This record gives sequence, structure tokens and C-alpha cells, in this order.
Amino acid sequence: MSLINTEIKPFTATAYHNGKFVDVSDADVKGKWAVFFFYPADFTFVCPTELGDLADNYAEFQKLGVEIYGVSTDTHFTHKAWHDTSDTIRKIQYPLIGDPLWTLSKNFEVLRENQGLANRGTFIVDPNGIVQAVEVTAEGIGRDAQELLRKVKAAQYVASHPGEVCPAKWKEGEATLAPSLDLVGKI
Repeated sequence: MSLINTEIKPFTATAYHNGKFVDVSDADVKGKWAVFFFYPADFTFVCPTELGDLADNYAEFQKLGVEIYGVSTDTHFTHKAWHDTSDTIRKIQYPLIGDPLWTLSKNFEVLRENQGLANRGTFIVDPNGIVQAVEVTAEGIGRDAQELLRKVKAAQYVASHPGEVCPAKWKEGEATLAPSLDLVGKI
């Protein structure tokens, strides 16, 4: 079963964000675009490269009104310790949510219960709390923040332009498609 077009489930969690521990819930997510970016664990190898890439592109997401939520099954205390010891993680300005009880990892169906870790999962959520895009990759495959940014822009475009869709490799400002009987067999 896919999570596409489903509403995110209720949750409450604690995150490490800008030097503080803060509460985050599904209510905080509604009303704006969000990306939930699950990764296996702090103090690992591919994870900091991905989180650092997101940190380097965070301002672009913010310009689009998008909040990023990094999520692992580590605690918020572990997130703080990692932040305090890693130059890469220190530059992160988005919330790092601790999910030691696996609530979010189960809600988003990325939990590897036999290991207590989350798979690499990326979820774009619209302001109504509806999942618009899902990507889950194997542990060794890192993700690209620029590609995620492109997908967010496409999701936002489609949401604000009913009747239009974004073709493959669409970038902001390029032509879109308006599906109709006249287009059938012409692409």
C-alpha cells in the first residue's frame, strides 16, 4: 500500500533544533509544505553527507515555504551530541526529530523493526498534511537535495495549477502539460 495521497498520522516527538529541544507534532506540520527525511542513524557514513547536502540547500527550501524534518530512531539527545561533534551536522538549521519509540518510522512505513532503524525515506507533505511524494532507497544509496528541491517545486506547481502536470525532468519555468483527449498519442 502506498502512502501517496494519504494524510499523515498524528504524532508528537522531540527534536533538536537550533540549540534547543523542541516539541514537534502533526499540528505543527499542517499549514505549510514539509519534507520528512528519514535516515538510519546518527554517527554513520552516508547519513551525514545527505543531511549536510540538505543543510547546504536549506535556504532554498525555506524560500519555498518548506520545512525540513530530519528523522532517525535516535533520541534528541543523540542528535545534540552529533551536532556538537560533527562539523557537517553543526551547520544544520532544520529540526532533527528523535524517534526512539518508532512512532514516525512506523507511521511513514520505513521502520526496520529487526534493527530498530529507519530506511532512507523522503516524504513531501502538502499544507493539508497529505503525502504528495515518496522515495525510499536502500541503505547504501544517498539522496540529492537538488533533486528533492526540484520535486518540491513540481509538487507545489501542480498544487497551484489544477489541470496541469509536470513532465519528466521538469524544472521551474519550463513547459507543463495539460492532459486532455487532444494529447493522447501525441507525446
